Amino acid sequence: MAEKRDYYEVLGVSKDASADEIKKAYRKMAIKYHPDKNPGDKAAEEKFKEAAEAYDVLSDADKRAKYDQFGHNMGPQGFGGAGGGGFYSGGGMSMEDIFAHFGDIFGGRGGFGGGFGGFEGASGARPRQHVNKGTDLRITVKVTLKDIMNGVDKKLKIPRYVACEHCKGTGAKDGTAFHTCQRCHGTGYITHVQQTMFGAMQSESVCPECNGEGKVISEPCTYCNGTGVEKRDDVVSFHIPAGVEDGMTLTMRGQGNAPRHGGVNGDLLIVIQEEKNPELIRDGDDLIYNLMLDFPTAALGGSAEIPTVDGRARLKIAAGTQPGKVLRLRGKGLPKMNSSVKGDLLVNVMVYVPENVTDAEKAAIESLKEQPNIVPTESTAKRIFSRLRHIFNKENRGVE
Repeated sequence: MAEKRDYYEVLGVSKDASADEIKKAYRKMAIKYHPDKNPGDKAAEEKFKEAAEAYDVLSDADKRAKYDQFGHNMGPQGFGGAGGGGFYSGGGMSMEDIFAHFGDIFGGRGGFGGGFGGFEGASGARPRQHVNKGTDLRITVKVTLKDIMNGVDKKLKIPRYVACEHCKGTGAKDGTAFHTCQRCHGTGYITHVQQTMFGAMQSESVCPECNGEGKVISEPCTYCNGTGVEKRDDVVSFHIPAGVEDGMTLTMRGQGNAPRHGGVNGDLLIVIQEEKNPELIRDGDDLIYNLMLDFPTAALGGSAEIPTVDGRARLKIAAGTQPGKVLRLRGKGLPKMNSSVKGDLLVNVMVYVPENVTDAEKAAIESLKEQPNIVPTESTAKRIFSRLRHIFNKENRGVE
């Protein structure tokens, strides 16, 4: 399978292009590569689809933000494209999917008249009928570092609208009390013809009489008052994959609200909220622990117990360990999403200097002041200061 091109490159715009610039660029490419202008040209048709896919992502603020952060590896399928196939893992947008974009760019959902007849000429079939879609639901789920390390299954009871059982979601009594819409003759759409700089442009808009359903309720369902939906508390089970990050949104297709009068359910959007760990600090895939050593252990060596996501670990401390030294425990960090690679646990060493001392302790410390190995030389001081500077520079931090 060919590697996808960068969406900005596809439309020929910069990464900081405005929404208007993106829209104009797509309009230009849509006209240039439209299948009716390039009959039988498969290359032009693929460019046409590629441009529509790029516009679908870059014209949507949320999708664009995810794409800028994750590239083609962050898609809307399942949990943020966990299958690794990108925004459109099925191999690109269908010609029917592109109707929505032409509705945005050219008005309605049709194409050009006079030999430039939109998708009907390209596919030989009438565009699909309007389908109602229910609204999305958004919930926030708290996860711990252990959940992020291993992934976790969750069960939540959520209130949502479901299809009425008595009318099968249609809103009509017994699901059959309908008659054909007289305004659109059952098509669900009204056709408009407009003269433009490109010639006659034919477009279609949703019929206002039946809202695109092609039929009108003769007698409403008495259980749902003709809405086709009823509210109910449902238990939803889902899996949160390892490696998720705070603020990430995972998507469960079709688990949102049912639409009025039947159609396709909306989606359930699961927003990840990471609970703060009292000891470990997250830094991307790495974890940081600030270890406070007493002076004797730092000077003479020993061991220290440190926390990990799964429990505790014993860490060997070498004699002469300096403040600011960072010790690395490889693979003890968090996993990258959709990958077996794990980050590290970085232990930032600090040495405790007592604030209050007894007379005996003071005398013992005073006795060490004149010892040659206790008082730092100029070269030793420079080396330690150099090490400390790295702590404040994440990119150049000295890690051992």
